[in-house]
Amino acid sequence: MIKIGITGGIGSGKSVVASLFNLYGIPVYVADTESKKLTATSPIIKKQLIELFGEDLYTEQGLNKKLLASHIFGNPECLKQVNAIIHPEVNRHFTEWAKSQSSELCAIESAILFESGFNKMVDKSIMVYAPQNLRIERALQRDNTSREDIVNRINSQLPDETKKEWSDYVIHNDNRRALLPQIEIFLSSLRTSPTE
Repeated sequence: MIKIGITGGIGSGKSVVASLFNLYGIPVYVADTESKKLTATSPIIKKQLIELFGEDLYTEQGLNKKLLASHIFGNPECLKQVNAIIHPEVNRHFTEWAKSQSSELCAIESAILFESGFNKMVDKSIMVYAPQNLRIERALQRDNTSREDIVNRINSQLPDETKKEWSDYVIHNDNRRALLPQIEIFLSSLRTSPTE
């Protein structure tokens, strides 16, 4: 099986590309969604986060997301510790999920593909690229937040140029080039040069 990593910054359209992969019958693991589920349900993550932050992090209703956010907001060292707890479990979960798929290809969508080390789990990586002003406009339309907050989030992520450099393939989502032909070129390149 060939595993593909799909990444891109906020507003780049990586989720759109991931949904197009689904149309081609390629199952996609959405790392952000799954990591949230695992943080709420994994006994391994729960135990380690409680050791880090105390018993009140989990209540009868489950994970106290606001309390967790308050610990990591503006605290890079704390965020690093939390990621070191969550990312290995997401890696393990993705590996198990990939084994259960019957298709020749599967993918993982992650905004932090390289930062998290998830790129080490895949055979090929795709970066979905869009100009920053377009990304900001998309995020403003989608998220209930300010331009300043979006710019801060962009600045906190790995720069696009770095992601481009580290990726095997770049899909341009700039409202000028159609996505499907780009995806088809990528998929046909896998068929002509298998990674295994």
